[in-house]
Amino acid sequence: MGFGGSAAAMITSLKNNKRTRVSTFKKMKDFKEGKNIQVSFSKKSTPAQLKRIREKLQSENRKRLRRFAIISTCLLIIVIYVIGFVEF
Repeated sequence: MGFGGSAAAMITSLKNNKRTRVSTFKKMKDFKEGKNIQVSFSKKSTPAQLKRIREKLQSENRKRLRRFAIISTCLLIIVIYVIGFVEF
């Protein structure tokens, strides 16, 4: 019978899928939360620095939105042109 190797691949796949898996619920049950874990930051930022960061992010987002709007509009115009005026 010439299966072309597909049967062998199927059997191998079935053998690999037989392995035992640890349940996610068992992982969560065995999870121990550390009590000594603390996050601390040694550097503090001033309100002026925070304001500068906020303004920079807002300007970057505006530029990204403007670029996306221009590209989307151009693509929409091209699609409308292709659908309406090009004969297939």
